[in-house]
Amino acid sequence: MAEQVAYGQWVKLDVTDGVATIRIDRPKMNPLDAEIQDSLARVAADLLDDADVRAAIITGGDKVFAAGADIKEMQQLDYVDMVERGTKLQNAFRALAELPFPTVAAIEGYALGGGCELAMTADFRIAANDATLGQPEILLGVIPGAGGTQRLARLVGPSKAKDIVFSGRFVKADEALEIGLVDELVEPGTTYEAALAKVKPFVNGPRVALRAAKEAINRGLDGDLATGLAIESQLFTGLFATKDRAIGMRSFVEQGPGKAQFEGR
Repeated sequence: MAEQVAYGQWVKLDVTDGVATIRIDRPKMNPLDAEIQDSLARVAADLLDDADVRAAIITGGDKVFAAGADIKEMQQLDYVDMVERGTKLQNAFRALAELPFPTVAAIEGYALGGGCELAMTADFRIAANDATLGQPEILLGVIPGAGGTQRLARLVGPSKAKDIVFSGRFVKADEALEIGLVDELVEPGTTYEAALAKVKPFVNGPRVALRAAKEAINRGLDGDLATGLAIESQLFTGLFATKDRAIGMRSFVEQGPGKAQFEGR
């Protein structure tokens, strides 16, 4: 069953067979203006409450992912304006990063500035082999403000992140794959199909266990090893209260691995 909902002028949400597609469509470069940022926050809030959604794809269509913030809009803002707007932007992207199921960014064309930061909120990034990524904010006299200094460093390491952020240079697809900024390269025009193939195995998986796995990894990265292990232990033991744990273990004993029919409970 498919359902499409529009969030403002430029963001659409389509849910089909447990997969949510978040699509930005603001010709021709998908600049992330305040309306789009607020729409993404509303999408994330709605998906958080939808137990039928098991995975999500973030896309800008078959031409460009998102070429950054709307600079003309941003140019008019002062410090007081950005205190409010910057917090809203951070919260929107954090909400997307914390969605309790696997997410993939399907990157065509450019993913620059806020577009690159948006892509980094996803668990996985699949890019066209001619895509271009980067954090060019320094060329405007500012720094990334929607997670670029933090998520980038966690993905590629602090030294490489500093190189990219300090210089503002563009990162071509092959380098992005080499340093871990993206996870897979495909032919242009096929990133959505590749992203769909990536998430489909998770749709009928153990929903609560997948949520716990994502939470354990993400929260563990924010602290020391001992804290991470404590988080993991708590989430691991909690899964023994789920129906899927009983289904999975019974299936393994009786039929071997990989044959369980999970219910998502």
